[in-house]
Amino acid sequence: MAIHEWPAELRPREKLLLKGAASLSDAELLAIFLRVGTQGVSAVDLARQLLTQFGGLRPLLTATQESFCSYKGLGSAKYAQLQAVLEMHRRHMLAKLDRGEKITHPAQTCEVLAAQLRDYPYEVFGCLLLDKRHRVLVFEELFRGTIDSAGVHPREVLRLVMRHNAAAVILAHNHPSGVAEPSRADELITRRIQDVLALVDVSVLDHVIVGDECVSLAERGLI
Repeated sequence: MAIHEWPAELRPREKLLLKGAASLSDAELLAIFLRVGTQGVSAVDLARQLLTQFGGLRPLLTATQESFCSYKGLGSAKYAQLQAVLEMHRRHMLAKLDRGEKITHPAQTCEVLAAQLRDYPYEVFGCLLLDKRHRVLVFEELFRGTIDSAGVHPREVLRLVMRHNAAAVILAHNHPSGVAEPSRADELITRRIQDVLALVDVSVLDHVIVGDECVSLAERGLI
């Protein structure tokens, strides 16, 4: 039976409008994105097949273009649409830290930084710059590296801080493995950056590591 022949309360789009997006399953949400299925397969059934094939929603959303487009019913147009949706989500999350908002607690930044960094397949290191009242100036990605190391250079962090006349900084990087536990190298680079920025009276408030969860070095007592 085609989806348009289903009772209204069971159709994903109508269900979303009636009950809200949170009421939908992963397959139903994905079906709305897909819009149509393939011959003899409804959009919901195709969505279920895709979730099984990729191992869940997140692996599907972070699949490479080659992997994504290799599945029947998908293609470069759908991949481009998906990337646009994901980028809108990242920008929406970053907008939660509007310029001028004051940072008062690590949890305030973790959700936003996770949205920016979690799904990269390689390490990315960035800085959230703050003024002397700990109000947000800007977030910028600085380094992209291999899955093992981002090759962080403290002098580049210093250059960024000076360019924006920042008084404090929150460091952030991801662990593509999903394990956010800080390594010895993470602690060492944090101290190196702290030492360099201390020369110009700029404080490192935290270093947030993003994996499947977020870890704050400040909350761990490592800063």
